[in-house]
Amino acid sequence: MTEDFDYEDLGLIAGLEIHQQLDTEAKLFCNCPTRLREPEESTRRLTRYLHPTKSELGELDEAALEESQVEREFEYLAYDSTCLVEEDDEPPHRIDDEALTVALEIAQLLEMEPVDQVHPMRKLVIDGSNTSGFQRTMLIADDGEIQTDDGPVGVEDLMLEEESAQRVEETDSGVRYSLDRLGIPLVEIGTKPDIRSPEQAREAAEQIGMLLRSTGHVKRGLGTIRQDVNVSIAEGSRIELKGVQSLDDIDDIVRNEVRRQVELVEIADELDARDASVGTPEDVSKVFEDTDSGVIRGALDSGGVVKAVRLEGFDGIVGREIQPDRRLGTEFSDHAKRHGAGGIFHTDELPAYGVTDAEVDALREAVDAGPEDAVAIVADDPETAELAIEAVANRAETALEGVPEETRDANEDATSRYLRPLPGAARMYPETDVPPVEPDVSSVETPELLTEKVERYQAEYDLDAGLAEQAAYGEHMPLFEDVVAQGVDPTLAAGTLESTLTALRRDDVSVENLTDEHLRDTLVLVDEGDVPNEGLEDLLTALAENPELTAEEAVEQEDLGGVAEDEVREAVVEVVERNAEQVESEGMGAFSGLMGECMGALRGKADGDLVSSVLREEIQKRS
Repeated sequence: MTEDFDYEDLGLIAGLEIHQQLDTEAKLFCNCPTRLREPEESTRRLTRYLHPTKSELGELDEAALEESQVEREFEYLAYDSTCLVEEDDEPPHRIDDEALTVALEIAQLLEMEPVDQVHPMRKLVIDGSNTSGFQRTMLIADDGEIQTDDGPVGVEDLMLEEESAQRVEETDSGVRYSLDRLGIPLVEIGTKPDIRSPEQAREAAEQIGMLLRSTGHVKRGLGTIRQDVNVSIAEGSRIELKGVQSLDDIDDIVRNEVRRQVELVEIADELDARDASVGTPEDVSKVFEDTDSGVIRGALDSGGVVKAVRLEGFDGIVGREIQPDRRLGTEFSDHAKRHGAGGIFHTDELPAYGVTDAEVDALREAVDAGPEDAVAIVADDPETAELAIEAVANRAETALEGVPEETRDANEDATSRYLRPLPGAARMYPETDVPPVEPDVSSVETPELLTEKVERYQAEYDLDAGLAEQAAYGEHMPLFEDVVAQGVDPTLAAGTLESTLTALRRDDVSVENLTDEHLRDTLVLVDEGDVPNEGLEDLLTALAENPELTAEEAVEQEDLGGVAEDEVREAVVEVVERNAEQVESEGMGAFSGLMGECMGALRGKADGDLVSSVLREEIQKRS
């Protein structure tokens, strides 16, 4: 269902936080590599239990406090490259110079003012994503601006920080993380709340993304850039939407959040008109002692209980849709799940799931619910059920008020779910293990914009507009410029790095195994004629299947080396003489069929232009 909102009338205000991994040699506070590994490559594991600590002012962050109420063990996969800094068994080293330089380049592209001194800070994070229980971050620049079709959008700040550990999976006792991603340099760019429409939000994100890629020093691919969107309407509240993976989703994320807030405001008005309230949670296990519901039966048979809360005046509202395929009851369920419950049942959807009409009637009677009331229940072990039903009751209380401020997790369908309360200032305090640095901006050059590269590639390298744009915006742009500077033909380089690799990927060739060295050496071999153009795909395929080989070794293994002109002529003459009657009767009309036969005879080891030229010459001699 798509809503046509008047965003100006609703008072929409939005801002972006763009998180982009930098493509540097080393991590931000140690010399470990920044490449990702497969979990099965891990060589050992370590565990941590994290707890919130007070800030320098003696304050405790609300988001960290709620996180700590869920007791979990955090397990970390370590590798042969994992160091003591990543394990939090050694103080961090000084800020990586390369990462700082790239961050300053980005600041220039965003027209920002660099700070005089960079002071690392600690940001409290106890969801297990960092072994230390906090993330190190530092302000690099502020007060910038980008342009959109709907006007300028201010850029509030540019932070340089360490990436979190990569979440691998949930375990029976907690969460498993991988330490390969932890510490990769990351910039966070926060805009001012100047965005007034979903379309402007997407355009602003695209503009920032283009500027980031213009440096040639940002990582590419899924998970290397994440967008957070802050959204509010006049009668709603500020909501932080975390982890939007795709630029294509940003406008839909904003639209769906506006709809959610509009619906919640309308729900609060209706609940107020009904004089709604929330009761006290009760144990209603006896109502279901003979139930056939699989979920409830399983909980009771395992020593669990069924907890219920009466929601006075909520009948028909708990099941009301507030986002596509998400209801107010889904919001309640999200809060219950935070405490380990599998979810909730409520009377707007019952009888169902094995719960009968008679059990619904008995449930209503047990909590003294009237016809205009709703009832929510949780079936689980006693502790989980108690925490979960309290969370449902608390969320129902906030529904009476409207839109609660919170952090939400973006779903793949452009909806969102509750994640945690909004963090406060108490989560940030100074980092005492890393000294501040004074950035030297005099040596930092402003990178060429991708839009400018496209124009230069057309003018300087005679690439057509489409290929020039592919080369400039593609993930191999730095390699393209490198090999062209070495003398490789620009059309060959651009076509290989963009079109050929894409075609091989579609044919299920593992092109992700190809290193820059593989690609560079392959292009040089083809450009210099040591490997014919026709052997290019075979060579890249061989390297993808055997990445331990060098390009020269793969050429020898696959026998892909080119042949001399006299060998080409010899093979062509043999084909022509074998088809002498056809040549005599058809003349140049035989060219197409014989060309394929010649290339087959040479097994793709000769350049097609050379074979074509020799074949035409030999046919003309005989016709």
